Amino acid sequence: MKKEIDYYSIKSFDDLLDQKYGKNGQPERDEWEQEYEAFKLGVIIYELRKKRKLTQQQLAEKCGTTKSYISRIENDASDIRLSTLMRIINQGLGARLHLSVE
Repeated sequence: MKKEIDYYSIKSFDDLLDQKYGKNGQPERDEWEQEYEAFKLGVIIYELRKKRKLTQQQLAEKCGTTKSYISRIENDASDIRLSTLMRIINQGLGARLHLSVE
């Protein structure tokens, strides 16, 4: 038996975040947003590293850091300084970093 979908009860991702963490600007939601951005950064570095066929060790050597630091960044377990991020992106991955503020 096929179940009918009530399209009016489907919530957007933002609605679900509002429900679980509160609206934008509330401390719990802001914390979630920051953690999500750190997660995305780790994924971006991982994907660029894989695309360039570099190991974590090779990337670390190219930008003057350690394999364990690269691993922590990729696995969202480390805060990263802007200067280090720029070195990883520019020297290690041969890419350019563009920032924006909203």
